[in-house]
Amino acid sequence: MKRNKLLSLLGLTATSALVLAACGSDDGETANSGNQTSGSGEEQVLNLIESAELPNMDSAKSTDTVSGTVLNNVNEGLYRQNPENKLELGMAAEEPEVSEDGLTFTFKIREDAVWSNGDPVTANDFVFAWQRLADPETAAEYSYMIDGVVKNASAILTGEMEPSELGATAVDDKTLEVQLETAKPYFKDLLTLPMFLPQNEAFVTEQGGDYATNSDTVLYNGPFVLDEWDGTGLSWVLNKNEEYWDTEAVALETINVDVVKETSTAINLYDTGAVDRITLSGEYVQTKQGDSDLKTQPTSSVFYFKFNQERDGAETPLANENIRKAIAMAFDKQAFADTVLQNGSIPANGLVPEALAADPASGEDFRAQSGDLLTYNVEEAQKYFEEGLNELGVDSLTLEILGDDTENAKRSLEFMQAQLTTNLPGLEINLRNVPFKIRLDADTNQDYDIEMAGWGADYADPINFLELFHSENGNNKSSYANSEYDALVESAQTNVSDLEGRWEDMLEAEKILMETGGIAPIYQRAYSVLEKDYVKDLTSHLTGAEYSYKWASIEGKE
Repeated sequence: MKRNKLLSLLGLTATSALVLAACGSDDGETANSGNQTSGSGEEQVLNLIESAELPNMDSAKSTDTVSGTVLNNVNEGLYRQNPENKLELGMAAEEPEVSEDGLTFTFKIREDAVWSNGDPVTANDFVFAWQRLADPETAAEYSYMIDGVVKNASAILTGEMEPSELGATAVDDKTLEVQLETAKPYFKDLLTLPMFLPQNEAFVTEQGGDYATNSDTVLYNGPFVLDEWDGTGLSWVLNKNEEYWDTEAVALETINVDVVKETSTAINLYDTGAVDRITLSGEYVQTKQGDSDLKTQPTSSVFYFKFNQERDGAETPLANENIRKAIAMAFDKQAFADTVLQNGSIPANGLVPEALAADPASGEDFRAQSGDLLTYNVEEAQKYFEEGLNELGVDSLTLEILGDDTENAKRSLEFMQAQLTTNLPGLEINLRNVPFKIRLDADTNQDYDIEMAGWGADYADPINFLELFHSENGNNKSSYANSEYDALVESAQTNVSDLEGRWEDMLEAEKILMETGGIAPIYQRAYSVLEKDYVKDLTSHLTGAEYSYKWASIEGKE
């Protein structure tokens, strides 16, 4: 599908959805011309949509799933996840040498690894990127991922040491030595993530403040390169990177991506052959029951309400624990999943998702072991709300819920508004639906009362969720603070000699977070997906980036 054709269809479907839904015909023009794999007669073009803008391409500062997916496909770290969700070598030429104490890793960088401008990928590219991540001047929200992991990162983050003292050293151009603060069972998993990707120091320095603001101000060392992204994130293109060391394994020549926020529009584009894969929710899932293209895709993402306890330097009503707990228990999660989402998502009564990690001793799933900690209970919610109002010295409250501006997000917030105002007399809820990038900015600046937010696992360990609400975590952005919770999280971050004790610390930490109403868990997401049968080997991941396109191809398209 030529991009101008797709954009034309986007405009058409926005105004003529009913007509297109009735026609449902394929216009036959579903691929860019001239993009064919060697030896194949099929055009290797994949057309996708996203429900949110691409907000950021700086791997040190990216925190969202849209950026994470793009970065995963245009760049590559020391490792990447394969289609079986196992680690495979990326920029690392071989498995590292590991010291006897498990604290020093020595990596060899591929000799044939180059950036999209022709520069070789070097050990210093990793050193520079990781120093930048740890540098407090970068203000990277994901800096906590290196904190307590790479030697001296903690002291650098607090300003006690210089970034140059980080325990990552370029022994020579192709030899990277990494010293850990303590042994980490998930260290290699971290190396697939955006914040641990390399960056070319000379290029980043040359770009200055313009770095990563559009597709021309970023370098690429992965399977694809990013094109036609102007920084607004409304559309972009991934083109095959002919300089990638494993380019022969990459079949796709072009991936076109456009932001479409209305599911009805997405369905029309799919039915007319303009796009090859979409996600569904709500009543739209039911309209596609029996369609052979319909699939369910599980995820590790948990969505919840964040309660902002401090806004513009002043304490908010949500600093009151009883008010938080009242809201957390006052909406019917099962009804929300059944009537609004309708996509296989399930209610969440804790922060850590199902099927993420198992007890090292018993093998029991964390979620099953921890149980249902914060459930729907109107009677209890009303008691907490009355107590909270009395403590605040008021008889009513007006609060605002912040969410995205997609069709599904709007319906979700409307459901929550009706539930909360009905079940908690005296509570008025206003809604603020904004573009994804603006919501992220509002979160960063703590410019919200209640925010509908979510988190997908970076790696398969409960601490990846629990550390989010440590009082000093860069992603907290709600001023939640509990000293007992902090101590348990810190213990779990550093204690790798007693794995069962570490597990118990994490169970207790989640219990405290729920008992204090730190957040209000809502649901664990699943996707209902429509995918054309000619799309092969598009890989989804339960942890880290949601998708990899390296192994995807178009086969059997008529």
